[in-house]
Amino acid sequence: MPESPRHLPACASCKQAVSERICFSPQGSGSKGCPTLTKPELLSEARTAYATPAVCAFAREASRQEAQGYANRHERPYVLQPAKTRIVEICEFARKMDYTRLGLAFCIGLTQEAAMVEKILQAQRFEVLSVACKAGRVSKESIGIADAEKIFQGTDEAMCNPIFQAMLLNEEKSHFNILLGLCVGHDSLFFKYAQAPTTVLAVKDRVTGHNPLAAVYLAGSYYRRIMSPDLNKP
Repeated sequence: MPESPRHLPACASCKQAVSERICFSPQGSGSKGCPTLTKPELLSEARTAYATPAVCAFAREASRQEAQGYANRHERPYVLQPAKTRIVEICEFARKMDYTRLGLAFCIGLTQEAAMVEKILQAQRFEVLSVACKAGRVSKESIGIADAEKIFQGTDEAMCNPIFQAMLLNEEKSHFNILLGLCVGHDSLFFKYAQAPTTVLAVKDRVTGHNPLAAVYLAGSYYRRIMSPDLNKP
């Protein structure tokens, strides 16, 4: 008998209203490929991971932080009232987890923002270890970047060095790391090599002032060219 076609997980294109999804409500249902319905063994494996005491404590405090980001939750009927900025939530979560030594890995293009973030964290009584992306002064040529591929052509341009950023914070034994504006791919390398748990305060988007969802919000109107397969053409 031929195998049934395998449906890839596609929660982003689920046709069910959020309130009617099986992942949201016990009485809900799912579309084809719904991982809540089709991956029972993997779900069981994930639940086993949450049973690890340290992981359970981390997940529990993350869920508490999620709820505490909304005000007046006792009101009925309840209407969502978001009340906390991300940097406030990062500080609160770090306290919940008894993290006192925070690592700040930032893009050198956000030096002013990093200085302010450092001041805020220090004002909240955290010890801050900060490291810029260009730390170490490693030439881009050492990883095979040609001159035409550099931003400033004709110079010995320093590469971003997220592995060094991660290793430095590992050596200094940061309890919790915060990423600020690392490039696409560089942030991935930081996640790969960092030993402490890591969160993101802001991501880089050079065009939108580091608000990448602006392009998503405008994809059906002013920025609909992003839907074209010829996106990279001038």
